Order: sequence, then C-alpha cells, then structure tokens
Amino acid sequence: MKVDEEGNAYLSGRGAQLNTDNKFLKNSLSKAHVEAIDDWEIANEKTSFVFSDAKSIVNKVESPDVNMIYSLNPYQGCEHGCIYCYARNSHEYWGYSAGLDFERKIIVKKDAPELFKKFVEKKGWGALPISLSGNTDCYQPCERKFQLTRQILKIALDYKQPISMITKNSLIIRDLDIIQEMAKHKLISVYVSITSLNEDLRQKLEPRTTTAKQRLKIIEQLSKANVPMGVMAAPMIPGLNNHEIPVILKASAEAGAIGAGYTVVRLNGAISKIFEDWLAKNFPDRFEKVWHQIQDCHNGNVNDSRFGARMRGEGHFAQLISSTFKLHCKLNGLNVNKIELDSSSFKVPQAQLNLF
Repeated sequence: MKVDEEGNAYLSGRGAQLNTDNKFLKNSLSKAHVEAIDDWEIANEKTSFVFSDAKSIVNKVESPDVNMIYSLNPYQGCEHGCIYCYARNSHEYWGYSAGLDFERKIIVKKDAPELFKKFVEKKGWGALPISLSGNTDCYQPCERKFQLTRQILKIALDYKQPISMITKNSLIIRDLDIIQEMAKHKLISVYVSITSLNEDLRQKLEPRTTTAKQRLKIIEQLSKANVPMGVMAAPMIPGLNNHEIPVILKASAEAGAIGAGYTVVRLNGAISKIFEDWLAKNFPDRFEKVWHQIQDCHNGNVNDSRFGARMRGEGHFAQLISSTFKLHCKLNGLNVNKIELDSSSFKVPQAQLNLF
C-alpha cells in the first residue's frame, strides 16, 4: 500500500480505491464522505473466487451500440481492475460492490463450457457469431488456472461455431493452436483493447493488465497466424488519452490490425463515484478539466443512457474524437474491409459409438 500526494493510503495494484454502496442491498458498508471517519482504512485483500452454478451462459445482446448479437462471459468481475469498466455495475446483481469487490471477488462460472455446448446444440440454432468478453475479459489472470475460455474455444472449433473476441491480456497467445485452426475456417476474429501507449497512465487506468507493448505483440503474432485482428481504442477519456488515437491506430495497423473501433467514456451508475475518487487521487491538477470535458460529451452529465449516443457521446469533444478516429483509420487503412465470419460449416458432431 502506497500513499498519494495528499498522504492518503492508496491500494497498489487496484483500480478502484473504495467500495460503493450496492443499491440492491438494504445494508452495506461504504465510505460515503472522506471527512466522515478519521481512521477509515481499507485492507488490500487478495483476490478470491466464488464458484457459481449458472443456469445459462449465452446472452442475447439488445443494445444496437455494440457490434454483437450474443455474448458469453465465463467470469463475472475482473482482476484487471480497469477503473472505467462499464461491467462494474453488473457486480451489484451478485450482491457485491462495483468498486473493490469487482476486482477482488471473481465469480467463476464453472459450468460455462457445458452450458455453451448445450446452447449451440439447441434445435434451430443458426450458428450466429457469439462474442466472448462482451462484459468482462475472458482472458483475465484467473483463466490461466480455470481454463474455461480454452474449453469453450475447443467446443467452438469442434462445432464450427463462429466466435468473436476482445481482450487486453496476452494469455490469449496460449490458445493460438485452437485460434489459428478456427481462423482457417473463418470462425474467429479478435480485437485487442488498447487504451494508452503511455505506461504510467496504463498502470493507473488498468493496474493488472498486460502492457500496451505486449498487446501490440498480440496483434502481430495472431495476424501472422492469419487471424483477423482489430484494435479497440477504448474508452477515450477527454483530457487523459484522447490525444493518443493517432499513435494507437498507427502502431496497431503496423502490427497487423485491419479493423478498429472506439468508445467515449461514460460513467454510469456506481462507476461515476468510483472514477471521480480515482481521478481526484491520481490527477488532482487535471481533475476539473477532465471531469468537465467528460460532461461536455454527455450533455452536462458524465453518463448518457440513450442508444446511439451513450457510447460515442455528443458535443465538441466527442466530435473531435470521432473526426480524429475516422481520419487516422483512413490514413492507416483500417476498416477498409469488414471482417466476416462463416456460419455455413456449423454442425453438431455425432456422438462416437461405443464399440466395447
């Protein structure tokens, strides 16, 4: 545990620095005001895992703002600790806080591979692409131990089920054997999330993630294996990282990316308080500037829930981000051709006969 510029304890390796109230619980413990308790201290607990018997694993995505129809998340909560993560709020449904709990109490859906298999075996399933990591990163550190994502990819290859993925963890390279084989059948596309090439900023924004340099190596290594690769420059936070769009897109294209996307940060639900606390502790000199520019992107608020506006924002700064992104996609030859996945070879494998 280190100390910030004002002498307050700062939890190393964590994005959130507090647990916010869970709106679904009548009674919860949280730090409402800095001045309220003189000796308030939060222990830097180790990450723990909660095993869940999920009833289903594939979810229909209703939002028109994201390029996915179905999503699958083998883990809930994420060790990466990204301070801006929109998935934080979903942790409240499990009875936890969107703050530190989201990073320290990871729900492991141990039956995910079997549930995925049952889903794609449903009568009439049209083999539409399913997105891994629509909510939390399927390659977060605990995947090294539990290997749920690897099991799911094996099933997808056996059934010829198309999969799209987004990650910021180099653990994906472990599964190159499966991913490369899927790519031969046009069954997979991978986007790598890069928020900043500045290591100091990356460590504050995303304390337990792979370095930006390593993420570019992911793009390079997978693209050399003929896997369709893209970069997600997200989220763009005006006043912090939006000026990096040109260098992120250029470096990603040089590494082999052919597609690109971006979002503008939005601080919905409990994320607003978590991010505000983080911003004040890490960038006190820029707090007002960044906070007001985020508000400028969302009509005076830090969040806008309207479809069509919530992911890209509106106003001067949002338009500047959009124009910069489009220009540098064009300069770097990104998004020239749409990445298409093939569902035509999908087939439920026949059970092997027992000969004995």
